[in-house]
Amino acid sequence: MMIARRLFCGFAALSLCLIGSTAPAEDGKWVSLFDGETLDGWEKVGNEKSVWQVEDGAIAGSGPPSMLVNTTGPYKNFRYRAEIKINDGGNSGLYFRTTRKPGFTDGYEAQIDSTHTDPIRTGSIYGMCHVYQQHVQPGTWFTYDLEVRDDVWRGRNMTRIKVTVDGNELYEFLDFDLTFKQGHFAFQQHDPGSKVHIRKVEVMELP
Repeated sequence: MMIARRLFCGFAALSLCLIGSTAPAEDGKWVSLFDGETLDGWEKVGNEKSVWQVEDGAIAGSGPPSMLVNTTGPYKNFRYRAEIKINDGGNSGLYFRTTRKPGFTDGYEAQIDSTHTDPIRTGSIYGMCHVYQQHVQPGTWFTYDLEVRDDVWRGRNMTRIKVTVDGNELYEFLDFDLTFKQGHFAFQQHDPGSKVHIRKVEVMELP
């Protein structure tokens, strides 16, 4: 087992990023969280002038900062995936184990960023494990796939977060702080210069 290269992981004494880790969790049933036509099951939280709407079968976020929160849950152990596209210079985030009324620091955030001035790119768990290599071109659809579950590693309780982008498993992050216990899913609208599109949002609950 190797410590992942080309990554920056904060709180090194308490958390690890690992490559080539464990076998995938047993498959269950995927449940769709977005019907492709409406925002049923989702709620905007934040600046009222921000815009979340459905365009050509995808959720589109634009305007001032806000969050679009899924109203089901809370979820604890799961696989979660979505197809996402971010504009050139754009910034967004896929949140999990967040609150029903989150701010930008509530819950884990899987970064969505190809060319924004923030150098922390898609594939990062923001503030915890950072990827600086560009894995996705702006304006291009890609698949984010996360596996999240509480577990034990060498006798210590922790949360495993496995991050996969377009079928490429980047790393498995071990959060020994157990920072966020359970919660909801959300997407971030970061700033007026960003526009994010999201489709095929699905969750599979794990034992």
